[in-house]
Amino acid sequence: MVYKNRTFETKIYSIRLMKQVVIIGGGAAGFFCAANLDENKYQIKILEQNKDVLQKVKISGGGRCNVTHACFDPQDLVKFYPRGEKELRSVFSKFQPGDTMEWFESRGVSLKIENDNRIFPESNQSQSIINALQTETKNKNVEVITQATVSQISKTEDQFLIETKSGNFMADYVVFTTGSAPKSLKLAESLGHKIVSLVPSLFTFNIKNPLLAEHPGTSFEWAEVSIPKLKLEESGPLLITHWGLSGPAVLKLSAWGARLLAGENYKFEILVNFISKSIQEAEEDFINFKENNPKKTIGQSKIYNVTNRFWNSLLAYSKIDSEKQISNISKKEMQILAGNLCEMKLQVDGKSTFKDEFVTAGGVDLKEINFKTMASKVVPNLFLAGEVLNIDAITGGFNFQACWSEAWLIAQELNMR
Repeated sequence: MVYKNRTFETKIYSIRLMKQVVIIGGGAAGFFCAANLDENKYQIKILEQNKDVLQKVKISGGGRCNVTHACFDPQDLVKFYPRGEKELRSVFSKFQPGDTMEWFESRGVSLKIENDNRIFPESNQSQSIINALQTETKNKNVEVITQATVSQISKTEDQFLIETKSGNFMADYVVFTTGSAPKSLKLAESLGHKIVSLVPSLFTFNIKNPLLAEHPGTSFEWAEVSIPKLKLEESGPLLITHWGLSGPAVLKLSAWGARLLAGENYKFEILVNFISKSIQEAEEDFINFKENNPKKTIGQSKIYNVTNRFWNSLLAYSKIDSEKQISNISKKEMQILAGNLCEMKLQVDGKSTFKDEFVTAGGVDLKEINFKTMASKVVPNLFLAGEVLNIDAITGGFNFQACWSEAWLIAQELNMR
């Protein structure tokens, strides 16, 4: 009997010796960090302010979850990050998209690489990713506490006191993966971190124009969009929406120009090249087609890679009769058409969030983070990952990859302590 009591006392003592890790934020970075921590060394808690965890994972990629991107060279991968390129080189050299794929596939989630190199679960369901993360954390006895809004974090001599509406928690290590909500950034600021002000990234352009208004849903395989005043230019697929322009070309432009566009109050002029050809090339194509098809009407002429409906609307916009024979199109009319196709001037007046995948530029200053471990240089035993940092990427799975890689680094560092 005495022996059993002593054994019990020894177990209690060993539990008390285990360090406490509290992860603030139940998103991609928070869960991935917890899923990679050593449960024999740490007692792990995840505090999430909402009723549900992993909400961005659930809605990303239209509910399919764009897990990562098939770019396996860290030097190439960092080029997709308008902010954080330099800092992420070392991070991705330790954990990159290939490692992410291996991690999920080894836990029963089959992944697929699509034609544009985005990576999704074979199931086409974000729940597959959520299940893998939740199963792994459950196996590690991670305690997940929802509706636990953190109101204050205080640093004692060797621990943290975390105050929430659900009660207070003590932690030896705090992992801060809250996302970029202003209230969360104020907590980081209260601990001594410098915050780079937030501005939206990854947004679509609001444009009121009669030509666009007639064609929501029309897409262009490869277009060029530039902002001459700011010397910004991007290319890629383009989409006309009910409110203006979207698609990768616009989203990339919004990401790289996030701060400059905020400075313009989202009112600026853009030039759109719907066919990614110079005016001279467009005119040459027109002349060649005209020589070979002189009797065709201009409205029936398939000269450029645009839809027939858009082409006829462009003719009306350019004040050219669609029934006119192409042989009768004057040089001036040809030049007007080529100009509207290759250098269409449009006035942007505002922005719209891209679907539900809101991304911001700004957050904790990167100079205050040790990117070998993701540890704070300001507060000992504090680690940060995900959108709370002044890091963001274009659409395509890159923002998630930064979360996976940063969270993995934190777990490896703690596991070695």
